[in-house]
Amino acid sequence: MPELPEVETVRKTLKHLTVGKEIERVSVYWGNIIKRPQDPQGFGQMLIGQTIEDISRKGKFLIFHLNDITLVSHLRMEGKFGVYDKSIETPKHTHVVFHFTDATELRYNDVRKFGTMHVFPKGTEMKNKPLNQLGPDPFDEAFTLDYFYKKLSKTSRNMKSVLLDQSIVAGLGNIYVDEALFRAGIHPERIANTLTKAEVEKVREASIAVILEAIEQGGTTIRSYLNSQGEIGMFQQKLRVYGKQDSECIQCGSLITKSKVGGRGTHICPLCQPLHTPG
Repeated sequence: MPELPEVETVRKTLKHLTVGKEIERVSVYWGNIIKRPQDPQGFGQMLIGQTIEDISRKGKFLIFHLNDITLVSHLRMEGKFGVYDKSIETPKHTHVVFHFTDATELRYNDVRKFGTMHVFPKGTEMKNKPLNQLGPDPFDEAFTLDYFYKKLSKTSRNMKSVLLDQSIVAGLGNIYVDEALFRAGIHPERIANTLTKAEVEKVREASIAVILEAIEQGGTTIRSYLNSQGEIGMFQQKLRVYGKQDSECIQCGSLITKSKVGGRGTHICPLCQPLHTPG
């Protein structure tokens, strides 16, 4: 699943390729992707004549700012956007096509069909689901130590589950949670409210650092993820534990292990991330 760095890379690419383009019509081939309004035909009608003015992001959501409305899209497992000349054949698994007046198209392709699209009156998108349920991005000013420590002190869930909770911090997924916890020296099964304030700060700083580094590298290419120009991200070359099971830890030489935590494949160094509570 694309995480914050991958979605940010897609955002930058799409902004370069689509801002200023006017939508002539919309074709919806798989209506279940359209969540608001729950009417694919009405969805298309709302977008006719709208021009893309900007594209922003919150967590893993892309936010298309048009003249009068805002389109919010989540790529889920394998969703991809691409911009093509209309003369190029539309590939299989393309479920939504935004036809522009300049004879190009923004196509949404999704093998798993899990992606979502919502349309809101401009300026109301942050007040409604799904965006109003998100916590701050890791590098937002609101993601302070006090905020994070307060959230962790109120839950007895393990750290893996907490960091994957988009209502606490938005944008982190399986890859970057594993990487952040390794950098912080925290075991993913540590109960959140047992962390000291100093440990919470380590996790906060590690989360920020790994996300910013991944954005700089264009994200991580795992299996089918590509950005909207078909380019791969390069952060996979800097992964320290994710996908490294049975390899030596770069810090201590112990073997990286993989297990299930909260139903998710989880990678750790058992020596650098001991499962214990201080004191």
